[in-house]
Amino acid sequence: MPAAADAIAERIRDVNTRYHDLAADSYDSKWGIDFADTGRAQVTAKLKKALGAEPATFRHALEIGAGTGYFSLNLLSAGTIERVTATDIAPGMLRALEANAAELGVEVETVVTDAERLPFADGAFDLVLGHAVLHHIPDLDRAAAEFFRVLEPGGTVVFCGEPSAYGDQIAAVPKRAAIAAAPLWRRAVGAGKRDDHGGADPDYGHALEAEVDVHAFDPAAIRRIFGHAGFTDVRVRGEELLANIYGWWLRTVESTATPDQIPDRWRLFAFRSYLSLQRVDSSLLEPYLPPEIFYNLVFSARKPD
Repeated sequence: MPAAADAIAERIRDVNTRYHDLAADSYDSKWGIDFADTGRAQVTAKLKKALGAEPATFRHALEIGAGTGYFSLNLLSAGTIERVTATDIAPGMLRALEANAAELGVEVETVVTDAERLPFADGAFDLVLGHAVLHHIPDLDRAAAEFFRVLEPGGTVVFCGEPSAYGDQIAAVPKRAAIAAAPLWRRAVGAGKRDDHGGADPDYGHALEAEVDVHAFDPAAIRRIFGHAGFTDVRVRGEELLANIYGWWLRTVESTATPDQIPDRWRLFAFRSYLSLQRVDSSLLEPYLPPEIFYNLVFSARKPD
């Protein structure tokens, strides 16, 4: 890699490490991450959607960019995977994951590493997975080659929650609408304005936020990257259209209010209505519309035997 490109890649890794360390303590509350029945049902449905079939039980999974554990801990609790090694570039995220695992009463190994240089033996895992992580990785070709290396023959790779190029543009619309509607919304729910641009939650409006997302994908790019790494049977599907438009509106208006002044009745309404739109997307839109128009892409691929 040329020196200039190498320097840019190191900058991306550094920014992602610092940003996600800062975001770790508030990450679960910001994104509404659940580790009970709802969370398990969500991740199991994502895995099924990516695979195109009911998931088998995996012996040893490697999660890339595990964050606070939303994907792997829920799958571990559901019994879909028997053992997990969780990696992340940000130590703060893995500390949050370890706390979540302890509360759930499950065991998990954590390793601080970036995706392009995995410190694991060849063929060590039968599943490599991740959620909303590939768009943070500078060198995707190198990372895909590493995923291929550490998978055993016949192993599976699954990634979900990756932003589509079109979906990334869609998200800007509800964000702008939410900023315009925020004063009226705060008055309606009785919440005061958040004047500290994030306050105790450094994730909102943080100066590093604009630098951490470096890719948005189309299905052809995913097939090219993983096909070039040696994977076969690359399967790409779209996920969430209405739910993400609504979700970005919700997160943006809520970020303008003092958190402890947002009523619980609003939070419950927002959560339930978001789940309702997820069901509409899943049953009425995702089976029939091309994947590239959705906000997120989910995909799976296989390492040949």
